[in-house]
Amino acid sequence: MSAPSTLQTIDQVYRRDARRVFATLVRLLGDFDLAEEALHDAFRAALEQWPQQGVPENPSAWLVSTGRFKAIDCIRRQARFTSTETLVEHVESLADEAASPGDSLALEDDSLRLIFTCCHPALAPDAQVALTLREVCGLTTEEIARAYLTPAPTLAQRIVRAKAKIRDAKIPYRVPEADELPQRLASVLRVLYLVFNEGYSPSAGALVTRADLSHEAIRLTRLIADVLPPPPLSEVHALLALMLLHESRRAARTDGTGHLIPLEEQDRSLWDASLIAEGCARVELALQMPGLGPYALQAAISAVHAEASHADQTDWGQIVGLYDELLRLQPTPVVALNRAVAVAMHAGCEQGIALVDDILKHATMQDYHLAHAARADMCRRLHRWGEARAAYQTALALTQLEPERRFLQRRLAEMQA
Repeated sequence: MSAPSTLQTIDQVYRRDARRVFATLVRLLGDFDLAEEALHDAFRAALEQWPQQGVPENPSAWLVSTGRFKAIDCIRRQARFTSTETLVEHVESLADEAASPGDSLALEDDSLRLIFTCCHPALAPDAQVALTLREVCGLTTEEIARAYLTPAPTLAQRIVRAKAKIRDAKIPYRVPEADELPQRLASVLRVLYLVFNEGYSPSAGALVTRADLSHEAIRLTRLIADVLPPPPLSEVHALLALMLLHESRRAARTDGTGHLIPLEEQDRSLWDASLIAEGCARVELALQMPGLGPYALQAAISAVHAEASHADQTDWGQIVGLYDELLRLQPTPVVALNRAVAVAMHAGCEQGIALVDDILKHATMQDYHLAHAARADMCRRLHRWGEARAAYQTALALTQLEPERRFLQRRLAEMQA
């Protein structure tokens, strides 16, 4: 393999496996910062060795082994200068760690193990989610902040404090026992939900979707659904259904030039029928279980969309009813905005605009570009061109996702024409 091809392979491995390798190194080394340094050392070694020696048969295993031994060498050097027996004992434990048995539930996926660690009840709920998104999934602080509608410095401090808490409290890197799972599961599912959303509709950048994040969220959620005991499975099935139903539309969300296509204009023949079938089946399964939760309601809304062969056949009345129940469970401005859009499609844009205007009174929503874009679309449908143009321009100034910018610019150009 040529040097350029090897470098391309290393880049692909980094994008695909870096966070999984990191998760394994965290388990082996017991420290976030040491694992991060070991990960970078391993990829530096790959850049030096793979062009001459070739890409190993199992790149991830090679990276874990290389990173682990480089960390051991680093600890030994520190021990030589500090004369700290604890470091030496830690080195000796690392030598046999890779061969140690699995955790109580035999989950071999270190990414999932790390998620449960990051969602330990000793950490504040917001810190749990922020830390997992940063350390397990590799999102930047800015991406997480946008997902939370929270200032980036605030998120950064949460992450620093959470890592310190794990270190100081000696929180173990393991999957919890069965009796501990219920109190951990809600935070884990919330993390996976945000990971999927960031992959399906990124907060910023040039891409409409980040399939790597969406696929990782689906993989981990499916893993939880396969191994957890029955009692907490309802919302797991529901969340997995929600992900699958959204994922089924990925191929139809953009045209050949990468332009964003709104739901009502998508070619539904491009939707993945197998994902829709599995998603709808899991929705039905979740709805039959006790405790109707927010993921089940969102999945049911997605199923209504999926069952309509054409946008005009969408049962907007049923969707409004589902949003009514969801808003009761989660009275947030974002849920209210989604309900307002459904009301506009069901009862008319005048009613929708009135609802959006109330939502825009919330301080957190005034800089939320989708709220202004929703109002713009309703005004456009009513031929209120001046209001539509002003709302589109506001949304355009606020969005940081390049395909959304192009979509809003096209809408403005269409009205100008």
